[in-house]
Amino acid sequence: MSSAVEPSPAPTWVQGCWILSGPTASGKTEVGVALACLLGADIVSLDSMALYRRLDIGTAKPSAQQRRLVPHHLLDVLEPHQEASVAWYLQQAEQAVAAIRRRGRVPLFVGGTPLYLVALLRGLSTGPPPDPQLRRRLHQQAQQQGPQALHAQLAQVDPHAAARLHPNDLRRVIRALEFYHRTGRPISQVQQHFHRPRAPGRVHAFVLQWPRQVLYRRIDQRVLQMLGRGWVEEVRGLLEQNALGPTARQAVGYREIIQHLEGHLDYEEMVRRIQQRTRRYAKHQLTWFRRLQECIGVPVAEHDSPQQLAQRILHLAQNKPSG
Repeated sequence: MSSAVEPSPAPTWVQGCWILSGPTASGKTEVGVALACLLGADIVSLDSMALYRRLDIGTAKPSAQQRRLVPHHLLDVLEPHQEASVAWYLQQAEQAVAAIRRRGRVPLFVGGTPLYLVALLRGLSTGPPPDPQLRRRLHQQAQQQGPQALHAQLAQVDPHAAARLHPNDLRRVIRALEFYHRTGRPISQVQQHFHRPRAPGRVHAFVLQWPRQVLYRRIDQRVLQMLGRGWVEEVRGLLEQNALGPTARQAVGYREIIQHLEGHLDYEEMVRRIQQRTRRYAKHQLTWFRRLQECIGVPVAEHDSPQQLAQRILHLAQNKPSG
């Protein structure tokens, strides 16, 4: 049983980078492009699902026009059946940042995946390697007894992690149980240590902040817009090609559309569940952002344009305390 689970320090190559984050449907993509134009920056995606090719509508990737306007990195780099760890993402991000700097450009991370953001700002937890045999056993147990059974196990050994994870978030529930079985320690204990404030550094990190109810309304509207653009057809095509791996199948919205296509949900219930789960994910993101004192909040009103917000971010960066 390994106990080597202390966090590594934040990567030094992040110093000098810019980061724009925020909850889903907060307008990060548009503001990020506007900010990149002001900074002379390339954008590095900070979105775990945008890594996947052919998951386009449901991940709200930048448009072709936005990609022509500003170079983007770490989009469409994996097939939907492949898996990506946080450590792998950091390696790819470091390479992208080095290439951007060689071209005399500024690296700007844009996205809302909390684990990636924390890894950039606070370092990476060096937990035990995956245990495929244990994972298979836990997956089989979930299939036989339901995901609630695994969640109940987690509540016994790590109530803090269980309170944070939804029972249907099977991948993370299994990882938390695996962590406990391999180390004898709750993963939440290590993550609390991992999330301690880091020493101040020259990282310009900003988070878009909408009024909660306005954000939820934007989420509901965007789900309808993405469905109108052919999201169901996108998922149907991926299923016909047997192209979706476990992570892609669990992505927000994709799981519900699969359930609809398999006849388990009617269309209206599918829409309701996607909206509900997306709002829940946004709440989860906001919880993580609040832990990161180095991130500067950028209040957003409905009349603000992306260009106005980009200028506001520059002003905040110029006037923030040094150190």
